[in-house]
Amino acid sequence: MTQPPPPPPQQPPQGGGFGPPQDQPPQDQPPQTPPPAAGPNLGKAPEPGYGYPQAPQAPQTPPPAAPQTPPTPPQGYGYPQGAPVPQPPQAPQGPPGYGYPGQQPGAYGQPQQAPYGQPGYGQPGYGQQPGYGQQPGYGYPQQAMPHQPQAGQPGGGGKFNAQMAIIVAAVVAIALIIGGGVWYASSGKDEGRENDTAGVSGGTGGTGGTDDGKGGTTSGKEKAPSDPSAKVLFQVPAPEVKNDSTVVVSGSWLTDKAYVKSGIAQIVGYDRDKGSELWKLPLSGPVCQASRHVTDDNLTAILYQPAMPTKADPSHGCSQIALIDLDAGKKLWTKTVKTGDQLINFDNITLSGKTVAVGSTSGGAAFDVSGKLLWSPKPTDSCYDAGYGGGEKLVAVRKCGSYDQRQLHIQTIDPKSGKVISEYKMTEGIEYASIVSTNPLVVAADVGDSAGDGSGISDFFSIDSKTGKLRTRISAPGEQFAARCEGITRVEACNLLAVGNDRLYLPTEEHDGTGKYSQTNEIVAFDLATGKQTGQRADAGDGYTISPLRMDGGNLIAYKRPPYDKGGQVVSIAGGSFKQTTLLQNPSTESVRDVETSMSPEYSEFLYAEGHLYMSKVYASKRSTVREKEYLAVGFGTS
Repeated sequence: MTQPPPPPPQQPPQGGGFGPPQDQPPQDQPPQTPPPAAGPNLGKAPEPGYGYPQAPQAPQTPPPAAPQTPPTPPQGYGYPQGAPVPQPPQAPQGPPGYGYPGQQPGAYGQPQQAPYGQPGYGQPGYGQQPGYGQQPGYGYPQQAMPHQPQAGQPGGGGKFNAQMAIIVAAVVAIALIIGGGVWYASSGKDEGRENDTAGVSGGTGGTGGTDDGKGGTTSGKEKAPSDPSAKVLFQVPAPEVKNDSTVVVSGSWLTDKAYVKSGIAQIVGYDRDKGSELWKLPLSGPVCQASRHVTDDNLTAILYQPAMPTKADPSHGCSQIALIDLDAGKKLWTKTVKTGDQLINFDNITLSGKTVAVGSTSGGAAFDVSGKLLWSPKPTDSCYDAGYGGGEKLVAVRKCGSYDQRQLHIQTIDPKSGKVISEYKMTEGIEYASIVSTNPLVVAADVGDSAGDGSGISDFFSIDSKTGKLRTRISAPGEQFAARCEGITRVEACNLLAVGNDRLYLPTEEHDGTGKYSQTNEIVAFDLATGKQTGQRADAGDGYTISPLRMDGGNLIAYKRPPYDKGGQVVSIAGGSFKQTTLLQNPSTESVRDVETSMSPEYSEFLYAEGHLYMSKVYASKRSTVREKEYLAVGFGTS
């Protein structure tokens, strides 16, 4: 877990977005600041609050002492369905928190006021909709630039402050975090495959596979090597960024031949073992968003700007929709959609089967992989498709009503025709929702802004995609669970969670371990039919923090962020017994740890397949010091 980023500038920039805003948000109030929450109740005494240091910087320098009187979690695991969602404690109001918008967006057509090169903190990043009158900044970061741990810093940190979910919910990763997210390991192909993966940690999907009944991993494709010890395969240096700009470099994929990563206005294919360039695809402008999904023949889709930002024009909008061949390193086509005579700037992109779908506050559109337009926004629509979730099925988050009477329609649609197959109407007043998985259909939302931690999640909704009926609702208090979704503009940007075996796998928040100064957490499972916990629990181990990456048949692949004196691990967790098998163990040397811990599962893209682990950033910025070595991506592999 990473440390919270520094606060934004006092006056975030204003600017006019594309087209008249669909709705006008009210003036936000400064977020409340709850005291740190204790670790989850797993039959232990209450633990010190979240953010308590995971490990000292070095053995000679112990971290600060734990809080003397940690608060008690309001609810234990298995928090009953339908019970009131706990509200965060009130605290004296302070200055606006991270991502706080500060002022209402400007009127339609108002020019962008942000200076060229202003960092993402003050720009409409994570959670701020361009359609609300704010023009995206350089590279159009969809989420605010997260603070990355400094070299050698142990894992740990805390979630963002209370009531920021309306503008903040990281990703993913950043992955990209998934993608951000981004959006998440083996190439993640959608048709006829067991696993659906994405560009940030926290892939979803995986309906096949059963445990062998003995705690083994025969139901998955990933097998433990005879020696899981890994080494650094290659490092891709961070690209040079001019001035103090922040540029989106979201998107990473894995094929049988290449590790593919977005750079500044380019996409590059690297040899999976050596890191040497196989191909380079230049783009006219920075990538805005990248689909986490890949077809059987290694095609994926991206959104990007039509030109490079300049000081005079810091953003050209995310209007370009492209289909990319990850094997050949070629752009097969680029499409745009207009409303009247103006291009639509889209917020998100996904892929389901042979359909590329994009959503925005101006509505949604879709293309066949051949380039044929399947549907686009209609001027007469009273509702609009804010975004789509892809993979095995295509699901739309359709928004209807005015801002103060918003209702979200979760629609499973035919990816070829756009015809609605089923629909679930969420309770009026829920402004944003995220598609966690399309098969089985799972949606996350922050009901009543009650999560209180910026995660974007207070509840999960398990929905029957055939009938549109609610199967169950799972309460996931932010004080106890560490998953994140950014449903504001990117409805598919969820990480630190996975869905498979008709179960939802969530990591708990960090809490005290048994060792001195150690922090740890667990992964627990919820039944998507009943909403209850299954009783399965995978412990990270003292000093480690465990996060789901993706499903592997009936098994769960997870990453263990290491303490200050060890290397990270990738493990396979058997779907039935929850027995852990180590697939990869990174070196514990300081130099390797520095690189590994500079990227976190919360805000970076993590891909794992066949003994290879790849980590990459979703933002590039000017290096803080000339002596600090930063990397865009790093690959680890077993022998």
